[in-house]
Amino acid sequence: MVKFFTSDGKISFVKVGSQLVVLVALVLGLVAFVGNNKTITLNVDGKVSSVQTFGGTVAEVVKGAKVELQPADRVSPSADSHVQDGSVINVNLAKAVKVSLDGAERTINTTSPTVEGLVTELGVASASQVSVPKDAQLAVSGSFVSISTPKTVSIVADGKAAKTTTTEATVAKVLEDAGLSLGASDRVSQPGNAPVVNDMVIKVSRVDVSKTANTTEPVAFETLTTESADMFKGEKTVTQAGVAGTTTKSFKLVLVDGREAARTLVSETVSAQPVTEKVTVGTKEKPQPAANTGAGAPAMMNQGMWDKIAQCESGGNWSINTGNGYYGGLQFDVRTWLGAGGGAYAPNAAAATKAQQIDIANRVYAQRGLGPWGCGWAASS
Repeated sequence: MVKFFTSDGKISFVKVGSQLVVLVALVLGLVAFVGNNKTITLNVDGKVSSVQTFGGTVAEVVKGAKVELQPADRVSPSADSHVQDGSVINVNLAKAVKVSLDGAERTINTTSPTVEGLVTELGVASASQVSVPKDAQLAVSGSFVSISTPKTVSIVADGKAAKTTTTEATVAKVLEDAGLSLGASDRVSQPGNAPVVNDMVIKVSRVDVSKTANTTEPVAFETLTTESADMFKGEKTVTQAGVAGTTTKSFKLVLVDGREAARTLVSETVSAQPVTEKVTVGTKEKPQPAANTGAGAPAMMNQGMWDKIAQCESGGNWSINTGNGYYGGLQFDVRTWLGAGGGAYAPNAAAATKAQQIDIANRVYAQRGLGPWGCGWAASS
C-alpha cells in the first residue's frame, strides 16, 4: 500500500510526485508495447500462420518466425518493406526439383509451392500425366516429379492399324491401355520399357510356333553298270529298272502373322528304299565296215524265198527302219547283221541294198536255217 502521509499526518508531496513519475512511466511503457506489437499473417509455401511481432520490416518478421531466407527465395512484399498490424507476408521458398519430362531428367529450380505450379511454369500441356497429385507440396530438396506429355502413337496389330493419343511413359503401358495382350513368342517392334515419343509406330507381330508340317520327297536310285564282252561297244541293256525311293520329313514351323517365316527339320524317315538300276554295257569291238571297192553285188541266191519272207517281215520294204532295233526287208538286228559280216556292206541292213541283205541272209541261213525269222513259214507258201 502506497503511503502519501508523513508521520505527523500531513501529505508528503515528495512521495506523491515520485509515485506519479513511476505511474506515468508505466503507462507510457504500456502504450509503447501496445503500439509496437503487431499481428502479421505469414504464408510460407501455402502454410499460413498468425505471428505476433515487434519487428518493423518483413525481414525482421520472417526471421522472428525462424524462417531462413535464401537469395533465390521469393518474398512479397520485399524483405526491406515496413509492416504494420494486419500485414500479410507471402514467402515462396526456392526448391531444387528433379523432373523427368518424357524420359529426359533434369533439375528445375522453382519457387512454386505445389506440383501444379511447377507444371504451369514448365508450360507443358494440361492433359499431361504427372506422377504425383498436382496439389502436392514441393519440398525444398528431394522432390521428384515425372511428367508425360500427350503423344500420337500408331499401333499395328492383328491386321489393323490405329492411331491413339496417350500420356503413358512406356510402350508396354500403351499396349496395355489398347487392350493388346502378348503371347510368349510374340514380337514387338519396340522394347516394352522404351519411352514413348510422338509419332511412334508400334508393330505387334503374332508368332506361332505350335504348327508342324510333313513332306514326302523322292530318294534318287543308284545305277550299277556291268560290262559284257558279248555285246558290242555302244550297246546297253537295262537288266533291272531303277525305282526312286521316298522319304518323309517332319518340320517345326514358325508362323509370323499367319505366314511361314522359318522351318526346322525335326525328323526324317525313309518310307520306301530306292531300287538300284542295273545296266549291262558292251565292250566288244565292232567289225570295221569294208571299203566300197565298186565290186558287183553278190549273187541273189534263194531270191524268191527271201522275197516272200521280206513281204511278211517288212511288207517288202528293203530300206525300212522300224525303230524297234530291227532293220531292212528281212529285219536284221545289228548284232546278227554285223556278226554275219554285214559290216562289210553297211552299219545296218536298212542302209544296204537288197542283194547285200540277201547275201547276209543266205549266210545266216546256211548256219541256222530259217529259225531267226518268225516269218520263215512264208517261204513254203
